[in-house]
Amino acid sequence: MDKVLVLDFGGQYNQLVARRVRECNVYCEIYSYRTDIETIKGMNLKGIILTGGPNSCYEEGAPTYSKELFELGIPVLGLCYGAQMMQHVLGGKVERAAVQEYGKTEISVDTGSELFSNVPAETVCWMSHFDYISKMGPGFKSVAHTKDCPVAAAEDVSRRLYGIQFHPEVLHTPEGTKMIYNFVRNICGCAGDWKMDSFVENTVIALREKIGSGKVLLGLSGGVDSSVAAGLLARAVGKQLTCVFVDHGLLRKNEGDEVEAVFGKGGKFDLNFVRVNAQDRFYAKLAGVNEPERKRKIIGEEFIRVFEEEAKKIGSVDFLAQGTIYPDVVESGLGGESAVIKSHHNVGGLPDFVDFKEIVEPLRNLFKDEVRKAGLELGIPKALVMRQPFPGPGLGIRIIGEVTAEKVTIVQDADYIYRQEVDKALEAYEAENGKPAPWKPDQYYAALTNMRSVGVMGDERTYDYAAALRAVKTIDFMTAEAANIPFDILQIVMNRIIKEVRGVNRVFYDLTSKPPGTIEME
Repeated sequence: MDKVLVLDFGGQYNQLVARRVRECNVYCEIYSYRTDIETIKGMNLKGIILTGGPNSCYEEGAPTYSKELFELGIPVLGLCYGAQMMQHVLGGKVERAAVQEYGKTEISVDTGSELFSNVPAETVCWMSHFDYISKMGPGFKSVAHTKDCPVAAAEDVSRRLYGIQFHPEVLHTPEGTKMIYNFVRNICGCAGDWKMDSFVENTVIALREKIGSGKVLLGLSGGVDSSVAAGLLARAVGKQLTCVFVDHGLLRKNEGDEVEAVFGKGGKFDLNFVRVNAQDRFYAKLAGVNEPERKRKIIGEEFIRVFEEEAKKIGSVDFLAQGTIYPDVVESGLGGESAVIKSHHNVGGLPDFVDFKEIVEPLRNLFKDEVRKAGLELGIPKALVMRQPFPGPGLGIRIIGEVTAEKVTIVQDADYIYRQEVDKALEAYEAENGKPAPWKPDQYYAALTNMRSVGVMGDERTYDYAAALRAVKTIDFMTAEAANIPFDILQIVMNRIIKEVRGVNRVFYDLTSKPPGTIEME
């Protein structure tokens, strides 16, 4: 299998770079720039991409890499900081720009360059830099420029080295995917044979080899990730798999019963299914805890403790399986160079001691949309595969501050109303127009803030909570923008929540994009 390495220099778009490469049906992984050269030599790579970063490459202590990286004979593409660092190491010069470029910028490209094959000579790109390449290293020539940036892209074809000053990985560079395709498929010569059908087939084989005759215990939440993990494991080892559904009391309204109906006895899947009702246990552990990272870790550790207890009841269990996906790994600070954004219950939140032989994570290298494709390939019902993402810690991180049974009931009811009204409006729009609504969000839910304020209901004064509505549009869940849900729909939701949900007297709509926010509200 062809492989491309994304070497991360701390850029905010590192995961987007990897996503764009995989859209070209080429497998890639993100590693920190601190990865030593001998490790890189042993990876059998077809190409290397250097990400952007927040530093100036000429400053003392700035992230860099040795000249040897560019002498491996492997094609290298530097993006933004990566392009500047390449020039700095190879004899060029990078300086503070007199005119700094940010946002959408008109650019002229040399269509004779293989990097810009099938790209219009005049196009638009997304710039974000305060330094520029004032002098190219020996052997390089400029193949793109803007009004204020003479070297918007440079190449040394003989050494197969390329640098792009802008960000081709973001949607704001409309021809960016073509540029990345040109690099990985044409310049690197990748076959483009990494697809979901081959992923499923190869993963099932690998799981059989790894697990052998061992028994596997999987925490099944009913969400997309754990369900696809269950599908892969069920195909690989069948009845050697036991799925434990822990109802921690932090699920969406009615969700516990819905999960059992699908995966339990008489459901669509022939799985060993155990339901554990542990609501009170989790509430007791979370009492008095306000900080979101602590809540995540408490919930994660309690999950493991419950699994250990169930494993002992079941008998000998060799493997703990989890639905960890690639963004979980990177955002938990375990991949690339990014800072810890949040600990995921199945990654950063694991306790030091786990009473199992080994942990199995069959989806660890997939992004969310790839997980969905794998689920469809496995034959999991579309309604389940395409459902909204739901975090492992559940409503514990959609309740700001301390988690209580009362707050859980409030947010469950508010969330149920919100999703019900949005779904109804989406169905009505599509029935009338024959196409999805342009404002259709990819994820939407209600959260409960920790703010209480005075209100008036009837003739009485109230002092209740504010609920917050969140809806985002996103392709890969790495970046997101607030969905423009029509105001009349929001008004209906607001009225229903205040009338029907005891304990809420205000409703807010969250307009924050990701970044700077996260999709979850914690």
